[in-house]
Amino acid sequence: MSQETGRVQLPTPRAHLTSDRTRATLAVQSKFLTGAREFLVGEGFQELLPPTIGPVTDPGARGAKQVDIDYYGHRYKLMTSGILYKQASLLSFDKIFHVAPNVRLEPLETAVTHRHLVEFHQLDVEIGEGSREDALDIAERLTKYVVEYVLVHAQTELAVLGRDLEAFKQILAGPYGRRSHADVVADLQGRGHAQEAGAEVDWEGEEIISRAAAHPFFITDYPKGSRGFYDKESTTEPGVLRNFDLIFPGGFGEMMSGSERESDYRNLVMRIRETGENPAKYDWYLTLAREGLPSSAGFGLGVERFTRFLCGLDAAWQASGYPKLPGDPRP
Repeated sequence: MSQETGRVQLPTPRAHLTSDRTRATLAVQSKFLTGAREFLVGEGFQELLPPTIGPVTDPGARGAKQVDIDYYGHRYKLMTSGILYKQASLLSFDKIFHVAPNVRLEPLETAVTHRHLVEFHQLDVEIGEGSREDALDIAERLTKYVVEYVLVHAQTELAVLGRDLEAFKQILAGPYGRRSHADVVADLQGRGHAQEAGAEVDWEGEEIISRAAAHPFFITDYPKGSRGFYDKESTTEPGVLRNFDLIFPGGFGEMMSGSERESDYRNLVMRIRETGENPAKYDWYLTLAREGLPSSAGFGLGVERFTRFLCGLDAAWQASGYPKLPGDPRP
């Protein structure tokens, strides 16, 4: 980090790409994705190639700005997340996954969080007619499978990186815990962190609870209004969303976000209006919903963030061949 600016100083492309640590990291990442594909295909999932541009994208990107492009005279967006397309893809297959590129113009202050990138990838998973319980089950078994896969197939690379393999025992030992959003907020406020009760857990809060955790756990039941319009509201607890985040211990923070999805046309229109947006923007998506979209549940796992954990890296940018941090122009 530069002492003059307080910002991260990235290496030159040549220095980064020729580093033994970068080679080992990218090899672990490749094996992680191989293991993830092996698991998901074995569970009956179909891999699809996701779109990178569209008339709209995920509006719930935690304060990040969307990137507009000129698409033959129309204003299109680079994908911040392919959530809407994941739901649409269930018209073809019951269970699907993507390894999806995403671009978000994150706030400048996130350049030093160790976890935020402007350009990153998600392993996106969607389960037709699935519940949150189904998504939690797949999420836990997937992450454990990948850790075991990397332990077997990437021993040389982990040795180059000097990875402490004891950290993996926390992931593989026993079921992941669960904590409600309200419980986590109370915990953070008790620790002196000013976490808003009606908002997502901010990145500082995520790091605090991650460092305090001994094992992975899911945060569930975020309040309505804190997440995107596509997160389904509980039918038994009004104002509570059927969603989750997965937090890993050791300060690595959030690995994935997911939820049951709202698919009812009328509810979607109402939820979009509640966010202050014009439903007409989402015409193609709402047309599909009006004609009938399957109910579903799913999640997005951060590829660079999970690679950071597997390799024991200081920051997520080290898990990218061509890292882009907020405010830093890079090739």
